[in-house]
Amino acid sequence: MVDGVIHVAAMPSPGAGSHFEYVVSYGEEELATRRKSQYAPTTLARVLRQVREDGRRYAVVGVPCFVKAARLAARHDPVLGQQLTFFVGLVCGHMKSEFFGESLAWQLGVPPSELAGVDFRVKVPGRPSSRYDFAALRAGTREWVSRQASLLVGGNWGHGAMQPEACNFCDDIFAETADIVFGDAWLPRFTADWRGMNIVVTRNPLLDTIFDEGAARGEIVVEALSPDDVAASQAGNFRHRRDGLAVRLADDLDAGLSVPRKRVAPRRDHVTKRRLHLIRQRRAMSALSLRAFAEARESGDLDRYLTPMRRAIKAYAAIDTPLLRRILGRAKRVLRVVLPSR
Repeated sequence: MVDGVIHVAAMPSPGAGSHFEYVVSYGEEELATRRKSQYAPTTLARVLRQVREDGRRYAVVGVPCFVKAARLAARHDPVLGQQLTFFVGLVCGHMKSEFFGESLAWQLGVPPSELAGVDFRVKVPGRPSSRYDFAALRAGTREWVSRQASLLVGGNWGHGAMQPEACNFCDDIFAETADIVFGDAWLPRFTADWRGMNIVVTRNPLLDTIFDEGAARGEIVVEALSPDDVAASQAGNFRHRRDGLAVRLADDLDAGLSVPRKRVAPRRDHVTKRRLHLIRQRRAMSALSLRAFAEARESGDLDRYLTPMRRAIKAYAAIDTPLLRRILGRAKRVLRVVLPSR
């Protein structure tokens, strides 16, 4: 159905500024060796110029904003319109700066100047699929170092570390302009499997056929989910992109800034005071992470990033956890010390 797949891959010899780039894979083996999640900024510009007018058909893989950009390019350029045959979307919480991988690797003892490679999603047998590791490779060595991603500063996606400001205005979670969309099945009955499972949303009858035939042959396992289940897998993302977006629009308008027209109206009366503080703190943390890590990188001192971020994360947790629950949590810790279990 296609001659090649346009997707993001890790570069074996990273150039200046990025370890990742859009590439074209022309065979199954090549595609398989370049798979995995890559949380870094990229561009479609070079690869689209590369394939234009080569007479081949392609599937394009990307997060929502990239899929939409490719759709628009295909609409305005008849040549690309004939070549870009399928658009494959990835469920997205937000994009990441190149600082994201560098900041996690540095916490594992690999500074940016010595970083040769990263693996954002290392599956660990025996753990829930949501508790994956992050791994880094130091230049000149073959030994990867790793730690559970969520235990690293910035590794919790809810904290919004290294998120570009543009993502604060995006409301597309399930790549709405894609023919098919893949995302993590963040539902309790699926995360127990350490290997991970995908939620798949299809919008193209031809691709539905592939899944039906694969399931009939026993090559894949398909379970039908309701729209509510699919939405529940991204519940926090929807709160960020709907309730949170309305607040951010209202805040920026009050600050005299221009804002894009979105599917939600600027407002604040739909959220509690605690949620309002949480939305604002998360946005402040994203900006802080970029600024503080730039200072850390310039000075060569990782603590210039870790110290203010840990302080901000602590403030976020205090807002996110109700006072009564925090008090009860402290009481339990005291009881464990005073009355240890026998």
